[in-house]
Amino acid sequence: MKSALKTISLCLFMVLAVDSHSQELITNTFNRQTYTLNGTWHYIIDPYETGYYNYRYEPYDQLKQSNNSAFYNNYHTDDRSELVEYDFDKSPTLRVPGDWNSQDDKLLYYEGTIWYRRSFDFTPADTGSRLFIYFGAVNYRAEVYLNGIKLGSHKGGFTPFNFEVTGLVRPEDNYLVVKADNKRGREEVPTINTDWWNYGGITRDVILIEEPSTFIRDYQVQLKKGSADTISGYIILDNVLKEEKVTVSIPELKIKKDVIVADDGRTEFEIKVRNIGFWSPGSPRLYDVEISTGYQTLEDQIGFRTITTSGPDILLNGQPVFLKGISIHEENPLRRGRAVNEADALLLLNWAKELGCNYVRLAHYPHNEHIVRLADRMGIMVWEEIPVYWTVDFANEMTLQNARNQLAEAITRDRNRASIIIWSVANETPPSDVRNRFLINLVNHARALDGTRLVSAALEKHFRDGLNIVDDEMGNHLDIVAFNQYTGWYGGSLEDAPDSKWDIKFNKPVIISEFGGGALQGLHGTKEERWTEEYQEYLYQQNLKMIERIPNIKGTSPWILADFRSPKRLLPDIQDGWNRKGVISDNGIRKKAFYILKQFYDKIEDKYE
Repeated sequence: MKSALKTISLCLFMVLAVDSHSQELITNTFNRQTYTLNGTWHYIIDPYETGYYNYRYEPYDQLKQSNNSAFYNNYHTDDRSELVEYDFDKSPTLRVPGDWNSQDDKLLYYEGTIWYRRSFDFTPADTGSRLFIYFGAVNYRAEVYLNGIKLGSHKGGFTPFNFEVTGLVRPEDNYLVVKADNKRGREEVPTINTDWWNYGGITRDVILIEEPSTFIRDYQVQLKKGSADTISGYIILDNVLKEEKVTVSIPELKIKKDVIVADDGRTEFEIKVRNIGFWSPGSPRLYDVEISTGYQTLEDQIGFRTITTSGPDILLNGQPVFLKGISIHEENPLRRGRAVNEADALLLLNWAKELGCNYVRLAHYPHNEHIVRLADRMGIMVWEEIPVYWTVDFANEMTLQNARNQLAEAITRDRNRASIIIWSVANETPPSDVRNRFLINLVNHARALDGTRLVSAALEKHFRDGLNIVDDEMGNHLDIVAFNQYTGWYGGSLEDAPDSKWDIKFNKPVIISEFGGGALQGLHGTKEERWTEEYQEYLYQQNLKMIERIPNIKGTSPWILADFRSPKRLLPDIQDGWNRKGVISDNGIRKKAFYILKQFYDKIEDKYE
């Protein structure tokens, strides 16, 4: 019997499908009762999606649900044994979490469908418990099946999702199948054109979560907006059958507050607090927080801090702060693949700390949860972004809903992380009325979901009549005016850069969200020779002199920490498929520009060091 289950054909997973989208997100999975499904998964490459569509390109899922296809009625039964082309047991394996591109040379540029299968046995600790399968991320579209039943689908390559599987998991011979499809699309988020590698696959952790029948699904515990002495938030219980008492405890602050959750499952609270130790880069204080019901106790480690603006200043805990930052892609260049675990995140954040950073910009999408939890512990402020990048389909309502969903999933996952100070809704999007409506919708959505943080986007500047001008209409709707500029790389004179004139239309804090230029580590020459370390070094020297004179400047996050893979970067013997703008090379060697930026940051006074 076990062998038969493992060699069943792909199409059997389809015919029993009942399609649905992913369910409401379970948060703080790091502190729940979980069982890993990471490890070795068998995979089948399916570029024509033969396991999903019949020969008339009709999805098997829909055929089974509608049962009105002549092809389906006349020629197919629920027995797929006649389709013998597929056998997971005879197929190769991939590591999960991990991207497929870096694990097999023939998959380096592959964009399309790959089927994953993992078999497992499982007996719950409590016979009355509920079970959920949780994915940290699958790029880009995932269709998920357990024991021949379709659990649902999810779209978005960088945010988590989960499905309830109570009653579907058996003690032995469970088979979990995932259709992962990383094809790009004009109407998707991100769209077709990006400047990073389109890593495919199950790129983050897969876990089985065991919960009581009524459980704590989500919560927020943060300082109330505008207050330094009131902790506020909400708690959401799943499957509330009667009024439930929930207790919020922070032992170190001598807080223990009981609240009642009614049958709608949600309650809000406020707690006055004295002598709280604020989280900051120099003192990343985290408190043990417990949320308890009669059925479970859920722990978290939460820092408390305020982040606001006043005119041109960014105020952390009421004091001005300069954001000494760097942009980071979710990639371990030493392993040449997607960053997937805590060790990868620690490598990147340690490099940022060595550079003198108190802040990182996670570009251009939500990164692995490991990195924001480490940032909490290491005292690094974070800008988190969704991949509304360059020219998404701003007129498409489905594209907007996709972006709103990805934003909601990122905020839901990370709203209790003190390190995150900025939600970013876009990068380098061309101004227009339709784009403005799209982004304003996202800005309002971010503030409705979490009013305790700042909202921004990476805009662009333009040049006219000897002036660098920042006047994007979106600046009126953002807390911080951030923009990318590449003086000396994409136009502009490095000699003249320090004397550049600026006209910024907003009396708000300004962040240079990107600047920089490329260099091949080990290539040396004069400061006039592009691609040499000396040219990049000079570019940083001149840009930093210019930046010091920009009105309202309160931070920078140069592009970028480390060289990263990009199919757009084709120059032989220099790029070879790598964006070379890193201040650290793909083999971990610091370029000369690294030390220029470090010197600049070292001389900036920071009351939080």
